[in-house]
Amino acid sequence: MTDRKRLYELGQQLRVDAVRAADAAGSGHPTSSMSAADLIAVLAADHLRYDFDAPDAPGNDHLIFSKGHASPLLYGLYKACGAITDAELLSYRSLGSRLEGHPTPRLPWVDVATGSLGQGLPVGVGVALAGRRLDRLPYRVWVLCGDGEFAEGSCWEALEFAGAAGLGNLTAILDINRLGQRGPTRHGWDIDAYRDRVAAFGWHTIEVDGHDVEAISQAYAQAQEETDRPTAIIARTVKGAGVPAVADQEGAHGKPVADTDEAIAALGGVRDLRIEVARPDPGLTPHRFPEGPMEHRTYEKGEEVATRTAFGEAVTALGGARGDVVVLDGEVADSTRAQGFADAHPERFVECYIAEQQMVAAAVGLQVRGWVPYAATFAAFLSRAYDFIRMAAISRADLNLVGSHAGVAIGADGPSQMGLEDIASLRAVYGSTVLHPCDATSTAALTAAMADRRGVSYLRTMRGKTPVLYGPDEQFEIGGSTVLRSSDSDRVTVVAAGVTVHEALRAADTLAEEGIAVRVIDAYSIKPVDAPALRAAAADTGHLLTVEDHWPEGGLGDAVLDVFADSRPSPRMMKLAVWAMPGSATPEEQLREAGIDAEAIAAAARGLLAHEQVPRARAHV
Repeated sequence: MTDRKRLYELGQQLRVDAVRAADAAGSGHPTSSMSAADLIAVLAADHLRYDFDAPDAPGNDHLIFSKGHASPLLYGLYKACGAITDAELLSYRSLGSRLEGHPTPRLPWVDVATGSLGQGLPVGVGVALAGRRLDRLPYRVWVLCGDGEFAEGSCWEALEFAGAAGLGNLTAILDINRLGQRGPTRHGWDIDAYRDRVAAFGWHTIEVDGHDVEAISQAYAQAQEETDRPTAIIARTVKGAGVPAVADQEGAHGKPVADTDEAIAALGGVRDLRIEVARPDPGLTPHRFPEGPMEHRTYEKGEEVATRTAFGEAVTALGGARGDVVVLDGEVADSTRAQGFADAHPERFVECYIAEQQMVAAAVGLQVRGWVPYAATFAAFLSRAYDFIRMAAISRADLNLVGSHAGVAIGADGPSQMGLEDIASLRAVYGSTVLHPCDATSTAALTAAMADRRGVSYLRTMRGKTPVLYGPDEQFEIGGSTVLRSSDSDRVTVVAAGVTVHEALRAADTLAEEGIAVRVIDAYSIKPVDAPALRAAAADTGHLLTVEDHWPEGGLGDAVLDVFADSRPSPRMMKLAVWAMPGSATPEEQLREAGIDAEAIAAAARGLLAHEQVPRARAHV
């Protein structure tokens, strides 16, 4: 069998197996798989370097299906490589199968979950960045992209980043099959439109017939010869290629081929070809940065320090102790205080500029290679990257996010900068951790604790300075809390986090002068929340008052309420939060107007004890 014939037959096998898998499942995307079958056949047979028996081998290339709905093609490839059996292939999309509708790292050869379009290329940028700057290994990153997803802005963020960074180890394979889900894509088969746009970002571009196996192989060889620029192989393909009933036909997306037997016959029948993917050099080892003792700053009680400053100092110290820590910035390092890390460890600092989707995606890509990323920006701006955060959880990614300038306490900048929904959105992420310390000592401790935490972790920091409450020997556990005021005569428990802890302490002092004993809990860990401490406080005082610099929905108050959402008796509860849209004002005015300052807390506690209704803050006009 000639090499051309071998590659042709492998491409046809991948098409047949995509048709078979979707037929067995009764759903799936075989036509999207069929357009890219030749592209993947040639890559795997002649250019990919990968050891399927050792998916964690440092020298392995990385293949990311950004068009994750083409999963039948990926699974067909795994079968051809001997990684899965035909029986497992036909378990596609069934209960308990590893072969989900879109790929996830339940399979050891899948780096990240894909399927939310526009994410694979930005994550691939992060993996390629790790190879070039951190691991310093010769592996390549290959990303299969669909044409429809290039309507997503995240793809263009990725193109800009990779072009500027000169990621010559990255190849994007653009499957230009003309058709999206509901009809033609924006540019159809206008290959020049894709070439001109991609080239404008500094990429090497190669145009190719996506069904000419010899031309495809030559394109891959050229891509590997280009070391100073990323390469985009822009392939004109046919959706549903090889089966006349669905080839280049609208209305065939996302469903099995109607007549499976006829389709398989048109493709030349079932095959069982096996390919031996070339393995990387087994002697490769990643670069490692020097490490030393943890030399972190300690803070004096009563000292005024912003928690964002404590984060910057802590992560910089952590970077000195651990060579695997990396910090990514959204062009606000001077404000988040990540600049200290940039100055101390420039080789491990990644400037993503004002591209939050790419920042989070790059962090996900870096952790694929075992690096420990901290991605920092304003809390409000993380909302731009929320889908990437959601998908990071599906990817089982270990990701540390830091959101500064949160809440009305930032002052005069106004609501566009305030990040009043960040706790709710991050609490909703599967398996996430949400932390909101109130002082420098606790911030430093929790910053370090995040490094070994699995899943998506979020640290909320504040703009303004707050008094240091804790000494250097205080311990802070994720899932814990600290009782700052307590007595046997406590009648109300105030549960606070961040700036409201300090307001709660002032309120407790005021109430103590009136003979009302108040327990104050610093709930620095909002998810997981300290349920035992809250239940004990409820049993002791019978009244819980939560106060937070956040919208009322989904934040600290709801986290506390969830503790009592069972059949056990609940305490009398009240929730203070930011109920009205803020404007511009000083931090002190903002807290007062929102009804979450010390005076409002004291009034709410009195009302709670008197079973009175406390009015919400008035709306800003």
